[in-house]
Amino acid sequence: MSVRDIMKNNMQTKAVALIYILWGFQSMAQPVGVDVIEVANGFFQSVGVTSAKDNSQRLFVVEQGGTIQVVKNNEVNNEPLLDIDALVLSGGERGLLGLAFHPDHETNGYFFVFYSNNEGDNELVRYTISANNPDLADPNSAYKILKITGLAGNHNGGDLHFGPDGLLYLSTGDGGLNIFEPQNNNSLLGKILRIDVDGDDFPTTEDINYAIPADNPFGNAVWIKGFRNPWRFSIDRLNGDLFIGDVGEDRWEEFNHLQSGSAGGQNYGWPCFENNDAFFTNDATCQAITNQISPIAVLEHDIPGSENCSAVGGFRYRGNDYPGLYGWYFYTDWCDGKFWAAEPSQNDSWNSYNLGTLVGSFTVTGMGEGDDGELYIMGGESLYQLVGIPAPDLIFFNGFEQTQ
Repeated sequence: MSVRDIMKNNMQTKAVALIYILWGFQSMAQPVGVDVIEVANGFFQSVGVTSAKDNSQRLFVVEQGGTIQVVKNNEVNNEPLLDIDALVLSGGERGLLGLAFHPDHETNGYFFVFYSNNEGDNELVRYTISANNPDLADPNSAYKILKITGLAGNHNGGDLHFGPDGLLYLSTGDGGLNIFEPQNNNSLLGKILRIDVDGDDFPTTEDINYAIPADNPFGNAVWIKGFRNPWRFSIDRLNGDLFIGDVGEDRWEEFNHLQSGSAGGQNYGWPCFENNDAFFTNDATCQAITNQISPIAVLEHDIPGSENCSAVGGFRYRGNDYPGLYGWYFYTDWCDGKFWAAEPSQNDSWNSYNLGTLVGSFTVTGMGEGDDGELYIMGGESLYQLVGIPAPDLIFFNGFEQTQ
């Protein structure tokens, strides 16, 4: 009897169950059949993609110049969700950098953007969807939440995600002026911030409209510290873990992890450490650090066959379409272009596997999730989906792999 006949006969339910069990064993070694397919194209300087988590199946592509494009049914809408080109200082590492939709977006219509303004400061601003069209924002609804000043124009971070606690997490770089800002607990630079965008602890300050969660470790917006430029990070939709890609300086590109349930306050080392290498050994601030958190994965600069230079943190796959990818953390490097997959081992150590070049070097700027947890990749002018071999097409019999 052929594999196809087995799938069609009365034992179909048992066969499918066997697929998933054996697939689980397979995924402990290395994800199989990983590839990308193009979903849409025609984007300009795209830096990220996300969904509204409202089951609309829409994807929203962030373009550095100041526009947010809407993708529906693999087609790009004629009009963007938002165009704030006139407000955005774009170029180099500046521009429109991040986008996140409020957990109650379906009710309040709120979404949040992080961008470099024309004065060179970074702003977190809330917008509201138009009352007449869910694919368009009301351009007059801008409401400033937070402003970060004292920047050189690079190392801006800029990624945004809401956690399962309903709070907004925002990545910031060291700002390029004072390399020690990531170790300053009173500075918002070189951190992952954690704020309540539904409150306001600064009622007399026009540009600051957020509340500080009572359990934040330093009594301000700072959640964790010690980052150089955490350009892209993610929050595991299953358990709330944070995964942070931090762009390196001298030798290492870092990919860091924070388990959910943490009390915050962890120190990831920069500029005192890059990976586990001491970077500033003679500074008193650095000499006092004894508990920096090591990355779960690194990519090294200047080794044979590698051009690593700029970490692009990814996501842990939690979709349903490709069970062989489930639970793997995918990440890449902008310059080298190779994709990697990591799985947890023990004591928060992780094993990583090189998946090869899926899109190309100097291309991928960010990754994101659809409503259903499927993973998407921004690569140059194109939006791709990360895919694996679908479960019905791969079946194991007596230890042998057969395809239909």
